[in-house]
Amino acid sequence: MSQVTEEERQLPGPPMRGLTGAARRLRREAAEIRAALRAAPRRTVVAEGLVCALAAAFGLIPLLLIPPDRPVLAALEALWAALLVAARRGRPAAAVLGTFPLVMGANVWVLAVVPLIVLSATRRIAPPRRAWRIVGVACAALGGLTVAAGLFRWETLPTKVAENAVSAVLLLLLPTLAGTMLGRRRPLVDLLRERNAYLEQTRTLTAAAARLEERTRIAREMHDLLGHRLSLISVHAGALELAAARQAPPLAGQVELLRTTAGTAMEELREILGVLRHADLSDETGADRGTYEDITALVTQSRQTGGGPVELVWSVPDTVEVGARVRQAIHRVVREGLTNVLKHASGAPTLVEVKGTDAGIEVYVTNGVPRVPGDSQGGTSSGLAGLQERISLLGGTFGAGALPDGGFRVTTWLPSQPSHATNGPVPAPSEAGAHAGAETLTPAPRPPSGDGDTWRPGSNPPLSAQTLTWPRVLGAGCAAVLVVLPTAGFLIVLLVMAALG
Repeated sequence: MSQVTEEERQLPGPPMRGLTGAARRLRREAAEIRAALRAAPRRTVVAEGLVCALAAAFGLIPLLLIPPDRPVLAALEALWAALLVAARRGRPAAAVLGTFPLVMGANVWVLAVVPLIVLSATRRIAPPRRAWRIVGVACAALGGLTVAAGLFRWETLPTKVAENAVSAVLLLLLPTLAGTMLGRRRPLVDLLRERNAYLEQTRTLTAAAARLEERTRIAREMHDLLGHRLSLISVHAGALELAAARQAPPLAGQVELLRTTAGTAMEELREILGVLRHADLSDETGADRGTYEDITALVTQSRQTGGGPVELVWSVPDTVEVGARVRQAIHRVVREGLTNVLKHASGAPTLVEVKGTDAGIEVYVTNGVPRVPGDSQGGTSSGLAGLQERISLLGGTFGAGALPDGGFRVTTWLPSQPSHATNGPVPAPSEAGAHAGAETLTPAPRPPSGDGDTWRPGSNPPLSAQTLTWPRVLGAGCAAVLVVLPTAGFLIVLLVMAALG
């Protein structure tokens, strides 16, 4: 006779082990549900709670108006339907399997919730053939339960089987067909978005490569042509300075200015060539600092060149923080304005104003009537057009035009910090610096920024166009809607009959 040890006596039997395992699985399931609730957004949790409450209310409230034969069973079915609604997201397969008792239950009102549960759950089951297997199991269980319930009433068994077969087709199979279609539609839309993002990224990289190649070509041409000419001017200016120091001392200052200007032009050319080859054209160069000392040097140089009296009014407080690109733009506006005065109105009195306001920085370059009328030979206005584009890219406004008294004014407003997207109207310069007779140039339009764009950069090459076409994507959704129509009609007939009965 075998002896039983103490440890074997303490081991639970098969029924106890089964109960212990079931309790352990329930605790694990409850822990997973709590973790999912904590991880889900609050809005999702609230929305799901409202949907479950509506499902329970739709199954319970009609019972108060039309009492069924078995009210307790009908109430349990309504609560069971609410639980299935909650489980359709996290446990879609279990939710589909749990719908077959509702199809042949005593509460006809919960039948309106069954196709919604199946449709929502089968969308989340992948691959689609797995969803069909699960629905097949639910239909088989429904058939077995129908036959088992009809064994005691053979005369009503064929009728019950036919009714439940129709219900299974309309409440289980058709919603499954619609759900699998919608489930296929979602990855198609995601792949279509990824393909679009990939193509957009490819187009952007191609355009950037083309721009870089063109800028390199321009830099090479500028280096070969302008660099050689400026080097010759600098060498001859140096020799002329030595000769002027011996033979014409009064002209030594003008010749020295010519030599230093040629050297400065060579340095600026090297900086521009570096920008063209390596960086964005809007990057700051070393000479264009846009500070008070920088603008003062420009004004002094304009006076020494032989122009008329040039006055500078600088009223930018030190507490105003001005971005580097804005300061560079201030330098370019003043330099272009003074250059135009020397070219087209030599000798005219000129006023340069740089003002700091709460809205931004205002820059004005105003010249009076030239001493010698008709001395200007005209121009192409390419410098003003370049300034207009530069200022508009920074989010400012630019204007230039003749004054009624025969002078000319350049007006500019710039934000303290550069703006990359201007959705609203940009403030204009103040009335104190603007003139009614000035002809304002409107800023060039800018393309909208992509801040609100949520496309993700494509990481994989696009798939075949036969897979990602809008007719296929939209067709899945339209076909799913058409499939649901018979189910909706069947539910309406059932609910109307229940209400009238």
